[in-house]
Amino acid sequence: MPDSLSSVPPGALVVMGVCGTGKSTVGEQLAAALGWAYADADNFHPPENVEKMRAGTPLNDVDRGPWLDHLRELLTTHQREQRGLVLACSALKSDYRRRLQPATPVSFVFLHGTPALLAARMGSREGHYMPASLLDSQLATLEPPSPDEAIWCDVANSPAAIVAQVLSRLRPR
Repeated sequence: MPDSLSSVPPGALVVMGVCGTGKSTVGEQLAAALGWAYADADNFHPPENVEKMRAGTPLNDVDRGPWLDHLRELLTTHQREQRGLVLACSALKSDYRRRLQPATPVSFVFLHGTPALLAARMGSREGHYMPASLLDSQLATLEPPSPDEAIWCDVANSPAAIVAQVLSRLRPR
């Protein structure tokens, strides 16, 4: 692997998947490796959405609409200013991914794993408002992107291995 990622121009990556896949961990590590900004979509939910999830109620398309629009504006701003951004965002449905797309397309990294692994991870994490009880609803809502639409990464691998896999796909050959 080259020592420098200077060959990767500033862009936008959305690290997506259901809860418990490690979007934040992988996203932060990717942003650090690329020298890009990092944002976690969870931090942009309005208080009503957070309370709904904290109570164990899944969000619906109406709840997610303004949130997705705000995230698209965040991506657009970074692209306009030619600053790279890695965004951790569930982006569960193809409609959500289309809605996130600014004028210049973003790339997606799809983190996936077995339901048992994801449930175990959610059961062991602390301090997050998303209860493990919402995993089933997220899995039911998930419309996985095709391998042509996203870089697929199995979360049974370590975050470092996933980051290396993504970086190898981003570098020009």
